Amino acid sequence: MTLPMSDPTAWATAMNNLGMAPLGIAGQPILPDFDPALGMMTGIPPITPMMPGLGIVPPPIPPDMPVVKEIIHCKSCTLFPPNPNLPPPATRERPPGCKTVFVGGLPENGTEQIIVEVFEQCGEIIAIRKSKKNFCHIRFAEEYMVDKALYLSGYRIRLGSSTDKKDTGRLHVDFAQARDDLYEWECKQRMLAREERHRRRMEEERLRPPSPPPVVHYSDHECSIVAEKLKDDSKFSEAVQTLLTWIERGEVNRRSANNFYSMIQSANSHVRRLVNEKAAHEKDMEEAKEKFKQALSGILIQFEQIVAVYHSASKQKAWDHFTKAQRKNISVWCKQAEEIRNIHNDELMGIRREEEMEMSDDEIEETTETKETEESALVSQAEALKEENDSLRWQLDAYRNEVELLKQEQGKAPREDDPNKEQQLKLLQQALQGMQQHLLKVQEEYKKKEAELEKLKDDKLQVEKMLENLKEKESRTSRLGTSNQDSDYPLEKTMNSSPIKSEREALLVEKEVLEQLTRWPEQSRLHVKLQSPQSRAKLKSRAFLEAVNC
Repeated sequence: MTLPMSDPTAWATAMNNLGMAPLGIAGQPILPDFDPALGMMTGIPPITPMMPGLGIVPPPIPPDMPVVKEIIHCKSCTLFPPNPNLPPPATRERPPGCKTVFVGGLPENGTEQIIVEVFEQCGEIIAIRKSKKNFCHIRFAEEYMVDKALYLSGYRIRLGSSTDKKDTGRLHVDFAQARDDLYEWECKQRMLAREERHRRRMEEERLRPPSPPPVVHYSDHECSIVAEKLKDDSKFSEAVQTLLTWIERGEVNRRSANNFYSMIQSANSHVRRLVNEKAAHEKDMEEAKEKFKQALSGILIQFEQIVAVYHSASKQKAWDHFTKAQRKNISVWCKQAEEIRNIHNDELMGIRREEEMEMSDDEIEETTETKETEESALVSQAEALKEENDSLRWQLDAYRNEVELLKQEQGKAPREDDPNKEQQLKLLQQALQGMQQHLLKVQEEYKKKEAELEKLKDDKLQVEKMLENLKEKESRTSRLGTSNQDSDYPLEKTMNSSPIKSEREALLVEKEVLEQLTRWPEQSRLHVKLQSPQSRAKLKSRAFLEAVNC
């Protein structure tokens, strides 16, 4: 059963205070590292589902499984669950911070004590406002208790064992909008907003860069320390900042002017050092540029060699011996290598143009070294142009060879297509004939199997008829056997079944026995005995004695 909630943070705080693991709407843990043994409220043990008072609402179950509600027995009433096939009862939208529920469908004879008895199992009740029209409003201490109370919506309530209409009702529990709940929720939201602002402020202060250390006030002792730091290259930046702050504060006067002048002079001595450092870095940068240009020119030379290999392979002497796939790969590789070479060549030319622009700006400082670089640049440009001209020639040769090969292949293709087409047509005709023969064989086999199935069905029907005839014969024989057994002892049955009270009855019995014996003269032994006068006399005397006894 999913428990909706308006404020996840407040939900987690409340459950953490009670020692319960905070769960989200889908049952996922809000705090992964939660320890249920540690609660913020001391003196309250962690709540477990086995504690008394919590048995009214089962623990949360997955949403896929159907909720099975059971009968709830209270002291003075009984709650019967609704039909599980019915849809869940409708509820209004949950107000923010809702702690009050509306309960309708109460019995007419229901009292406030019964309402407390039913709903106090959901949690602590703060107030109950009961109406005369069989409904009431219940305000709980926490928001999660409302969800437990909503679980009882749809239950049928019966007071005691009475079935009177006034002692029964169907509960309808829904969210209720109360001003007290809204006020408490707004206060909680303001408190959470204050906490969030404080947390953000602390985070900003933590991420803010540290402020510079405070600058000490001017004194002769501090002045001597700063003067020593100004002479040290590693501590120069810190000492200059202190000197600048003192001058801006107005610490310079007639008495301290000489000290400040000496410090300014020591600061000025670092100018030459900084200029020398800059020149050294520029020299290093020029050397690095020269190394880069040399490496780039070497790479370009290797690219030219690779492109030359591709162009030589694309000539007719070697090109005719490659397959179509190999030719395609070689042409693709050649294009890629040419594109990369052109990119690197443009980069090198751009570097050289920049150098030329710098040299034109600094015409006053021209030296023999710059002239040599210009000449080398011109020579390299001329070489690059020659190489590009050669590469273009090789590409033209390759394209011409490809055009000639395509023309040759197109001339051969129509001649070779006719025999190939005839062979393909013959093969297709043979395949179709084979398929037709195979289909005819399959149809013949199918007809044979159908005839066999019909024969088997006829045999089955004959066998079933024979079985029915055999069963009838067996039933007849069993009936004959039972009738023979009964007819063997008809006299004993008649004698034992009912006592003979008079001579007339004895005569009737004798008549019946004789009729039965005449039906089976050959199989009965008593027929011979009863035909004799002695047996008849015995039967008469026995009937007479029984009549006297009666």
